[in-house]
Amino acid sequence: MLLLTLLWIGWCIIHSLLITHTVNSWCRQKGGLYYGLYRIGYILFSILTLLPLLYYQYTIPQNLLFSWQGYWRMLQLCLLLYALAMFWYGAKNYDMDFFLGLRQWRDYRRNKPSRHTPFRCSGILQYIRHPWYSGGIAFLWALGPITDAGLLCRSILTAYLIIGSLLEERKLHLELGSVYNSYCKQVPMLFPWKGKVSVQIKK
Repeated sequence: MLLLTLLWIGWCIIHSLLITHTVNSWCRQKGGLYYGLYRIGYILFSILTLLPLLYYQYTIPQNLLFSWQGYWRMLQLCLLLYALAMFWYGAKNYDMDFFLGLRQWRDYRRNKPSRHTPFRCSGILQYIRHPWYSGGIAFLWALGPITDAGLLCRSILTAYLIIGSLLEERKLHLELGSVYNSYCKQVPMLFPWKGKVSVQIKK
């Protein structure tokens, strides 16, 4: 179990380092092929390193700790529906071409300068600042029975998503400045406890 712990922590650290403001800014400044392939390469690297880790986890012996049965299934369904809503409405608000790196690649092929993603605070982003991180946490805990290895994995990834949201906040504060500071004061980070917020941006 120690090896599994180290592997998960290592994956989370490497994954986070590759998306920091420092690395992103360096690739943007270099421009050209560096920035054109940065996001696509990051996503591919993350997936290709995640798959063998998941395979290793599910091949080791595990002890069942909890399974969703009886009335607990109602909670499981609520968590899954919440996660689905966060993923779906998040995707409708985010620039998916930019997120997947397709826009950066097209800009490189067309010899256009790299562009920043415009700040948005509409739709689901009026309820919560990080819908995908929030949905990811809910999905982690609602997905299937919980084993000792699964509990370890879910705990590490939950901590990673919370830390990841804080790192993302730091990057956005650096890139957007007072606009994002004003937004953060009004909209919750990971749970939409305020409901819909009529965001007032002060520059």
